[in-house]
Amino acid sequence: MLQIAVTGKPNVGKSSFFNAATLSEAEVASYPFTTINVNKAVAHVVKPCPCLELKVECNPRNSQCLEGTRLIPVELLDVAGLVPGAHKGRGLGNKFLDDLRQARAFIHVIDASGSTDEEGKPCEAGSHDPLEDVEFLEHEITMWLYGILHKNWHKLVRKALSQKLDIAKVIAEQLSGAGITVEDVIEAKRAVTKEYKDWEKEDIVNLLDSLLKIAKPMLIVANKADLPHAEENIQRLQEKYDNVVPASAESELALTRAAKAGLISYVSGESDFEILQKDKLSPQQVNALEYVRENVLRKYGGTGVQEALNQAVFNLLDMIVVFPVEDEHKLSDQKGNVLPDALLIPRGSKPRDMAFLIHTDIGEGFMHAIDARSCRRVASDHELEDGDIISIICR
Repeated sequence: MLQIAVTGKPNVGKSSFFNAATLSEAEVASYPFTTINVNKAVAHVVKPCPCLELKVECNPRNSQCLEGTRLIPVELLDVAGLVPGAHKGRGLGNKFLDDLRQARAFIHVIDASGSTDEEGKPCEAGSHDPLEDVEFLEHEITMWLYGILHKNWHKLVRKALSQKLDIAKVIAEQLSGAGITVEDVIEAKRAVTKEYKDWEKEDIVNLLDSLLKIAKPMLIVANKADLPHAEENIQRLQEKYDNVVPASAESELALTRAAKAGLISYVSGESDFEILQKDKLSPQQVNALEYVRENVLRKYGGTGVQEALNQAVFNLLDMIVVFPVEDEHKLSDQKGNVLPDALLIPRGSKPRDMAFLIHTDIGEGFMHAIDARSCRRVASDHELEDGDIISIICR
């Protein structure tokens, strides 16, 4: 399952975001390092299900369908908070960084109100600049990777020169435990113009900065968006960075719990809710719900939690959703389940790539694919599109 890490300083709302996204119960408290061991749980990204378009009743296996919206699972990691100097072992730095190894993307939760200092301790709202938090996290992860490379750098250079290897391959092997591929390094290497045998610390750091943006892209979640000073800070963040989502994890938690209790009608990601049982709510609870409606939903169009998940998967990682079936006429698998699976695959994938994702044997026996909507054969070099329903024909 695709893994996404929820990262950031202590006490900025990481665990609240994690709980809101997964309906889990990770411990939340107003002091640093509440999270010590990594928490893992399933969240969902959402896409339209073809069942409405095709007027069929689907039977999902690996996902859920909620009134024509397909909920596709991804795994979230809630890791220990990061503090300056983490790459040198400060705080729980080494553990934090190890927990990030296999994550494909980072959701970086920051306190948009500026009420948490650089160490993750509460401070007066507006007294800390959240833009500094973005830069510090990127720096810590870059320097963590630098530490892995630096201790063996001269040995790696000698290996590349003596065996006439591409330095990108040598670096990728050294960083493979962090989920780095050769293709990632080749692309990042374009940022450094000098010959690798002449690289100094600055050149390696520049390479790693570029590598992180490619291999482990980051989405910024500007949390606590309803608090004082947040709106102006969010504007500044959006002016400087491309991927910024205003959010209120506490508001999402309140709404989803109220919906689960049957008190309101609300689906994560929607821009409003309906109170169903006002007589069971206290005046304080009604006021709290109206506060969320006015200061979060109407101002930002949602709580930002579902939006952040969708942006991380579909924008940052550029994934699409395809629906594999065995019978292109009945849109079903061999057991008769209609539209049984929804697969997340990289944009630009071909039918054979999809076949290998389903099962190695299917990939190795791949012959051709059929577009179930048109019942026509598609070429093996055809790029799949978002929402395609595909039947794989294999030996």
